[in-house]
Amino acid sequence: MPPEAPKGPIEFSRPLPLGRVGPEGRTEALVATAAECAALARRFGILGVDSLRATLRLEPDEDGAVVVTGRLEAAVVQACVVTLEPVPQRVAEEIVCRLLPAGREPAEGPDDPDEIECAHDVADLGEVVAEQLALALDPYPRAAGAELPAEATDDSAGAFAALAALRRKV
Repeated sequence: MPPEAPKGPIEFSRPLPLGRVGPEGRTEALVATAAECAALARRFGILGVDSLRATLRLEPDEDGAVVVTGRLEAAVVQACVVTLEPVPQRVAEEIVCRLLPAGREPAEGPDDPDEIECAHDVADLGEVVAEQLALALDPYPRAAGAELPAEATDDSAGAFAALAALRRKV
């Protein structure tokens, strides 16, 4: 399931009416500005998005949808989950999805590509790329050599063990 769309203005917006794809398809190159990268970093709760670019190929499908294939590349900085040190990372991710005309419900099969309903038959390609970047971020970034303290990895020293110890004192 894609991350929740932003509630405010979209940080990296590249609207494209589905009707402009045409029978021959089209290729779109998207590059985020420095301000858009900073706004995306705030949205994702990470230290930085240094660069974000994507190349997308859009092809009309027989059923009126538009098939999107492509690749995103980004340079991001996240905080190490152990030390909070900055962890620079490169993200390279393939993108495959279908853009649906307004009023069409997305299919939810496990093997189906993501389907995105486009209000007023306008797709926001920037938001598609931003959501794919959010999904590709490392959920547990670690700085080189960073390890959890020994007591954090010991099964007997978990939060429940600490609560049990407090209960015995009472």
